[in-house]
Amino acid sequence: MDAFLRISIAASLRPELKRSGGAAPMPETALCAGIFSLDPSASQEYLGQKFIESSGGVEKRRSSMLSLGFDIGSSSIKGAVLDVTTGATVASSQYPREEMAIQSPQPGWAEQDPEYWWNCIREVTRDLLSSGQASAEQIGSIGLSYQMHGLVVTDREGTPLRPAIIWCDSRAVEIGDRAFAALGEEYCLTHCLNSPGNFTASKLRWVRENQPDLYRRVAYIFLPGDYIAFRMTGEATTTVTGLSEGIFWDFQSASPARRVLEVYQIDETLLPRIVPAIGIQGELTPTAAGTLGLRAGTPVSYRAGDQPNNAFSLNVLEPGEVAATAGTSGVVYGVTDSTASDPHSRVNLFAHVNYTEARPRLGILLCINGTGILFSWLRRMMGSGASYADLNALAAQAPVGAEGVSILPFGNGAERMLENRTPGGWILGLDFVRHSQSHLVRAAQEGIAFAFRSGMAIMQSMGMNTDVIRAGHANLFLSPVFRETLANVTGARIEMYDTDGAVGAARGAAVGVGAYPSVGDAFRSLRQIAVVEPDGRLAGETQEAYERWEQRLETAVGTRG
Repeated sequence: MDAFLRISIAASLRPELKRSGGAAPMPETALCAGIFSLDPSASQEYLGQKFIESSGGVEKRRSSMLSLGFDIGSSSIKGAVLDVTTGATVASSQYPREEMAIQSPQPGWAEQDPEYWWNCIREVTRDLLSSGQASAEQIGSIGLSYQMHGLVVTDREGTPLRPAIIWCDSRAVEIGDRAFAALGEEYCLTHCLNSPGNFTASKLRWVRENQPDLYRRVAYIFLPGDYIAFRMTGEATTTVTGLSEGIFWDFQSASPARRVLEVYQIDETLLPRIVPAIGIQGELTPTAAGTLGLRAGTPVSYRAGDQPNNAFSLNVLEPGEVAATAGTSGVVYGVTDSTASDPHSRVNLFAHVNYTEARPRLGILLCINGTGILFSWLRRMMGSGASYADLNALAAQAPVGAEGVSILPFGNGAERMLENRTPGGWILGLDFVRHSQSHLVRAAQEGIAFAFRSGMAIMQSMGMNTDVIRAGHANLFLSPVFRETLANVTGARIEMYDTDGAVGAARGAAVGVGAYPSVGDAFRSLRQIAVVEPDGRLAGETQEAYERWEQRLETAVGTRG
């Protein structure tokens, strides 16, 4: 069994560690990795016990075990059921059918109701179970992927005290800048590997400063996935990869980032208990099981932010491997074993799902906020009722470079790759006589690909090779124009696989309960469905369009930054 799969089931289930307290009571020797080390048979023994309890025998259960994964996005909640033996996805669903609303009570704010996430998970689960392809008795593990960097604050009973402040909310940028100055660049980039920026810790400080009465009632702080795990298990828990994305983790001391907490005047006891990212994190309570229609005692055994999870779902686990996604936001995520940071925090480093102190695996994360959300906005503004497939076909009708139209996809909050500037979204070079809808749609897809290219230059300066990019066959990667533009402007080969975030979470949960002898076995069924090679015939035109886009970006940042 792979080293990082040697998970201490006994440690994560010890009664004295199951309480919903802060992170401090956990011995720091156990905290250093975030993934526990024990006899490799521990996961198998735990799983075998669950087989016997629920199905009357280990062999029967092994042959029929299914794993359930959820992807808690900001546009929808997706669910998938994976057959552990065959690796096939036997059922999938999402809710709501249309895109989930994001509330913006003030410019730059972005909020959602955590209770609505839970209701969506209930609807997705009921849909999956009613498909006839899965039963509660067959599901042996649950995994969670979630939108990163959000903040949910609750009282002692776990009731949210306010709407969640989600990843694209920009209200705490100035707070993060002040903390960066107070903590010092050296501390931030060597201990946290990032500026505090607009991440979860800064958002919590905003609540403390602006809603002091509410803050005094806070008992737990959660990332979105931590909150859903709490609703499932009744236990307040988090992971090292989760703490690192919130700027709550000190990589030098392998413990919660106490200097950050001190500067922000945040009580460490608000942090949930740490559990493995891949391993037993808790079990479904009778109440949660009744709500979801699942079996009480089903283990929750995997949790990761959407971008580490996307990388995991594509078997991107070792240094030099790169994954990309183009959903509401667009991300390029490369794995490294180096803690070298970008001094301007334009890209970020977080603990990957297989991170340990002895074997560090970190994700370099480039994020472009305005990716799928730009495409969604454009679809609404056109008002034609066209599907995304129709828009993809429309984009192909315009030539490379969209005959001079450029779109800057930066209209969804502060952009990290632009040093937290907010230039807004721009449509440039528009000619009312020459240009049509096809030019706009193509310019939008090219603009997103060009933003990827611009940010990938930062990753390359940090030593990250981006010759090959793996992606799921979903979202904007369904568009030939987008993926061909990305290949041509970066020179990278794009490999697309038949997977998504919910399937990745299901696979991770199966790994977490020991259903596979190794990670390699878990990915034997991962199917490559397409490869896009750079097309030298279009390289010159694409590069010319990119350089025009880049010049216009420099002008926009200079005038609005």
